Amino acid sequence: MKAFIRIFLLFVVIASGLSATLYLGLGALVSLHSSKPEKADVIVILGGDGGLRVKKGAELYNAGYAGNILLTGIDSRYYRPTHPNWRERKLMALGVPKKAISVDIWSETTWEEAENATETMERNGWKKAIVVSDPPHMLRLHRTWKKAFAGSSKQFILIPTKPEWWNALLWWENSTSFRFVVSEIKKNLFYSILYY
Repeated sequence: MKAFIRIFLLFVVIASGLSATLYLGLGALVSLHSSKPEKADVIVILGGDGGLRVKKGAELYNAGYAGNILLTGIDSRYYRPTHPNWRERKLMALGVPKKAISVDIWSETTWEEAENATETMERNGWKKAIVVSDPPHMLRLHRTWKKAFAGSSKQFILIPTKPEWWNALLWWENSTSFRFVVSEIKKNLFYSILYY
């Protein structure tokens, strides 16, 4: 009986340790595929942005990493080409010329952003994209863009923003990063069923 209790307690300790490690490592897991910028044809700035993605995209453009920017996630119902939306205006205020900015008004999901960006790249002869989003979005982006580019010679690089609220190791301490990580885990599972 004592041997059984010892084995059971050992199992509980090991299972608890593994569970805690897995939980604590979720922030690192979802932000795993971040890269350093490289020369590309286009910088794709994903929607769902409060301004950090646009700022990062402008920094990359001004540093000479690409000569084109594609903004995704702009609602077609409200977009008017003759009246730039706030994201376009912010890019122009940060030194990006209007002629360098293309707008995708049809994408509503991360999957659609990747598919529509692929088509835009094909039309323009672009082979390599820098994709800008927030750190906990990287795992799903990697899997989505890899699937969208499968069978082609196109390449992508994932570049994260640097939000004040993000810490991959202490993600659960901040309510914004906690919500983002939990949401991304759910979305990764959903995308695994639907798309991958």
